[in-house]
Amino acid sequence: MTQVETPQSRCRFAIAWGDITPPANIYHRMWGAAKHERATGVHRPLRATVGIFEAAEAPTARAGDLQSPSGADEASGRRLQVAGTGSRQILLALDHCILGAVEHGQLVSHIAQATGQARESILVVFSHTHGAGLMGLERASLPGGDLIPGYLRSVAERATSLVNEALSRLAPADITYGNGRCNLAAHRDFWDAERQLWACGFNPAGPADDTVLVARVTGADGRLLASVVNYACHPTTLAWDNTLISPDYIGALRETVERETGAPCLFLQGASGELGPVEGFVGDPAVADRNGRQLAYAALAALTALPAAGTRFRYTGPVVSGATLGAWAHEPLSADELAAKEAWQVARWNEPLAYRPGQPTAAQVEAELKQFQADEEAARAAGDPTKAADCRAMAERKRRLLHRLSQLPPSDKFPLQVTLWRMGDAWWLGVQGEFYSVLQTELRRRFPGKAIVIATIAADWGASYLPPREIYGTGIYQETIAVVAPGSLEQVIESVAQRMKTF
Repeated sequence: MTQVETPQSRCRFAIAWGDITPPANIYHRMWGAAKHERATGVHRPLRATVGIFEAAEAPTARAGDLQSPSGADEASGRRLQVAGTGSRQILLALDHCILGAVEHGQLVSHIAQATGQARESILVVFSHTHGAGLMGLERASLPGGDLIPGYLRSVAERATSLVNEALSRLAPADITYGNGRCNLAAHRDFWDAERQLWACGFNPAGPADDTVLVARVTGADGRLLASVVNYACHPTTLAWDNTLISPDYIGALRETVERETGAPCLFLQGASGELGPVEGFVGDPAVADRNGRQLAYAALAALTALPAAGTRFRYTGPVVSGATLGAWAHEPLSADELAAKEAWQVARWNEPLAYRPGQPTAAQVEAELKQFQADEEAARAAGDPTKAADCRAMAERKRRLLHRLSQLPPSDKFPLQVTLWRMGDAWWLGVQGEFYSVLQTELRRRFPGKAIVIATIAADWGASYLPPREIYGTGIYQETIAVVAPGSLEQVIESVAQRMKTF
């Protein structure tokens, strides 16, 4: 090997960001074990970030552009939109855990109508912080819940403003990609042998993907426009004892990267279904800040190591000195090579996934919810606060399941929303649901030498978790609340990989 290629993209790009911190006394209970309902303050502000990516030159539709690579999509119910059907992708990243189908639909519809942009071009992704509160309209009757409807409207208005701001600043840009390593994330499927149960917490013996994928976005003049950090780790540093609105570790991550680079930092949550911070489930915001700085330093190291855009690193030959040395130098790419970095293709489709057999009915869950509520009252009357707290947490779990079941699409399969776009040497993937990390490790294994940016928890949370086939039946938390059948994660991997091969 006499040269090292760095994955690169050339496109039109713009970024805009703004504060979306809710009122400090809004409904906040995210955790079943939490004893509070309203937030008591703000740890760090929440942010909405809009990144717009556009083909360097709008592609011309070609015959066959609307055909599936396999030819089976139309028959299987997928809605497919591929290369040549869109030269712009709008990415809206929110510092929230999730949104329900209704809330997500209202947000996207408002942005599309107010900006004139195609609804399908708007991809909403979430940092997945568990410290921002649960912003569901069904919570409006709870303490602080009356503030939720107005807050969600303000987020939609703020996002609309940011999209318009970014549209007005679209300009040519280069994106250079690299990888770093960070051991913040750890495996979190832990077998408690003493109690013979699975707990969702630090498992020091389990494997964890430590990849930090970074992207540096520069303008035509070489000025840094933005940094992108793509990492897989549940933002669950702060848990039931935390009463403050917080972006969790993402806040300190962004602050540290932006202080060092002088440009905005966009964080994208990777496939972290079984990954969480080594130190988590605490109430101390200082721990979240420390976790964020740990990831920031790893990201900054990888960003610092990136070469200039439009270059490769090449062996130039021996130099005779005290020893015969091998010299390397950065050299500019040719005009044809630079043009190849402008390649643009996009696919947007619904992947039909079979529902999990034996899904409980709404009536069954409603009955279980009422029973846990009655048991909680009885435990309090009997002076048993521990049992009362457990029943309250289980009632919250059933309440969320009931809400999720009510919003599932009325069909025999779940239409998982997927957006995949290629820019030069990189693919960007936005996919609904909480995937185990094999989604990213397997795609990156199959396509070495390419940059694959993966943002999960896109759109609404209806898909819930997508664990590997072998996890089903174990009783692990992520498996017990999965709504799709075993093999769904593997089906998505194959579907995405097939399209990547044709791009």
